[in-house]
Amino acid sequence: MPRLSEVIAALDALWPPERAEGWDAVGTVCGEPDQEITRVLFAVDPVREIVDEAVKLGANLLVTHHPLYLRGTTTVAADTFKGRVVHTLIKNDIALHVAHTNADRADPGVSDALAGALDLRVLRPLVPDPTDPEGRRGLGRVCELDHPLTVRELAARAAGRLPATAQGIRVAGDPEAVVRTVAVSGGSGDSLFDDVRAAGVDAFLTADLRHHPVSEFIADRAHSPLALLDAAHWATEWPWCELAAAQLDEISDRKGWGLRVHVSKTVTDPWTAHAASTETPNAMGAPN
Repeated sequence: MPRLSEVIAALDALWPPERAEGWDAVGTVCGEPDQEITRVLFAVDPVREIVDEAVKLGANLLVTHHPLYLRGTTTVAADTFKGRVVHTLIKNDIALHVAHTNADRADPGVSDALAGALDLRVLRPLVPDPTDPEGRRGLGRVCELDHPLTVRELAARAAGRLPATAQGIRVAGDPEAVVRTVAVSGGSGDSLFDDVRAAGVDAFLTADLRHHPVSEFIADRAHSPLALLDAAHWATEWPWCELAAAQLDEISDRKGWGLRVHVSKTVTDPWTAHAASTETPNAMGAPN
């Protein structure tokens, strides 16, 4: 069985921590370097439900996309929910490792997994990493469909292929517009609007789109005729867990480690219900 330090070295080779954004908090949160690792669980969020799942599974390494302490802390007291996570991990000899924006920028990375879930062919990064001479790393991906779809049909594909959430898929733009090329970005994506415009795509699928940026983006129809598709943040990043697990599986097989690698299917999207309006102006398929 490999030691934690060996597994972390393999994960850092996939997602080098130096490629994370300066504000990010990636890497190993807790865990003994010499601890033997036999079972690994991948998940998006390091929340109590996931930690409890890791305990029940008998995992001794939990790898999450989101950091536990993004903004730092002065306490890991067990009467705080994050402190309780730390206490539970340590008491059960479970290490926690985070790959966040370094996994976003990777090749393959979070947006490659999102594109794969939607059956899109990746053409190039949306925002290329200037340190990559091959031009494959970076934020987001510019993709093409196997055949043209309407915005309505693309939204339905996303709703059917991504994990189900209360939000589903929201659309801004003409539902009947034809889409041949689409940009995708796992997680919050409205900071990439200028890059999406420059890419010349027909649609942009991402998460956490806010009212004012979307309103301004859509209002500028002369320069931005493309459609926006807004999925749940968790749903756009969960496909990466399957990709990452497969990558570690391949490393384990090659090195003869015999790791048992799992992906959590626990939905940790914070929204739990959706009550649709009885009449929504301009809604797809709904009366005005």
